[in-house]
Amino acid sequence: MKIAIPRERRPHEQRVAATPETVKRFCSLGAEVAVETGAGAAASYLDDAYEEAGATIVPDAGGAFADADLVLKVQRPMTAEEGRDELSQIPDGTMLVAQLNPYGSEFEIALRAYVRKRIDAFALELTPRITRAQSMDILSSQSNLSGYRAVLDAVYEFGRAMPMMMTAAGRINPAKVFVMGAGVAGLQAIATARRLGAIVSATDVRPVAKEQVESLGASFVMVESEEAASAETSGGYAKEMSEDYQRRQAELIAETIKSQDIVITTALIPGRPAPTLVTEEMVTTMKPGSVIVDLAVEQGGNCPLSKAGKTTRVHDVTIVGPVNLPSRLAADASALYARNVLNFVTPMIDKENKKIAVDWEDEIITGTCLTRGGDVVHPNFKPEQPAPEPAPAAPPSEDQDQAGA
Repeated sequence: MKIAIPRERRPHEQRVAATPETVKRFCSLGAEVAVETGAGAAASYLDDAYEEAGATIVPDAGGAFADADLVLKVQRPMTAEEGRDELSQIPDGTMLVAQLNPYGSEFEIALRAYVRKRIDAFALELTPRITRAQSMDILSSQSNLSGYRAVLDAVYEFGRAMPMMMTAAGRINPAKVFVMGAGVAGLQAIATARRLGAIVSATDVRPVAKEQVESLGASFVMVESEEAASAETSGGYAKEMSEDYQRRQAELIAETIKSQDIVITTALIPGRPAPTLVTEEMVTTMKPGSVIVDLAVEQGGNCPLSKAGKTTRVHDVTIVGPVNLPSRLAADASALYARNVLNFVTPMIDKENKKIAVDWEDEIITGTCLTRGGDVVHPNFKPEQPAPEPAPAAPPSEDQDQAGA
């Protein structure tokens, strides 16, 4: 049973899919672990630490992939169409566990390649939100760090102090921070801004978020209605709201946003472009020197003025469009991600026989497995079947002919 840990090669990616801590656990389960040299260097995990944990260090990705039963990555392998062909190096029939970004661009190309190479591909971002899978939830672990880092980025760009300060020269008023979206990232942003002394308010379409926001010492801003009462899916995600609700919510937000110093937007809908929360008109009403941090910029952005990977200044407001925020806290992000992966993979391992034995009926497996044995098995990504040909009409009976006559 060989597990491969390659170095991540996508731009802005500094994380690694396994740490020396998790490698040691895999080895104790009977696995041979091959780590590409330098795989963890950007996250401050050096080759010597992996060797000490029991891994074999190999000089390149091809050496790590050779004869591998299981490949662990942070982001999906690149294809030739994306500039570097990692996928062709992975042996046919291998299991792949990673963030596969199944709703992203170029994914159809990758999906066809998984089928062609008979790869059993597991997309960790599709992990069901059930109690048993909480320790495997990469979206929560990485979003938590994103919310924290977003506040630090905002403070860096904000030209004033965050807490109230009483000085001999007079008082400095606390900054006002408005967080849009109270999921994992939003709640961590609220907590971080509060710790820095800001006055914090937040909004979310899900009424259940109100109690969570207020428990962190922030005020809750929301249009309350019958539609809002059912604004959450069974999986815990926000639903897309009606145009009327969005209009009324936008009016409330437009009034609130005028007095804010920092706005952090976190709203995402799986499989859809990010909803627009802060329009250009709203930006023009913000105070000079205000800051917007758009965490949804990689999916189109919650503000149409944000640009992925860039910090711009529009209408005297600084707009930050951070890309891959967890990677900028690579050591902690890798540690959490690697534990999520370990918790996901461990139930797949037959500890007695030291081999992979997947329970294909487990709801965590069925929820995350995209392809298996050369077929697309996830219901959300199966190709649409053509409609069946209509059956030929039966010839009319003698009775029908007479009736017609």
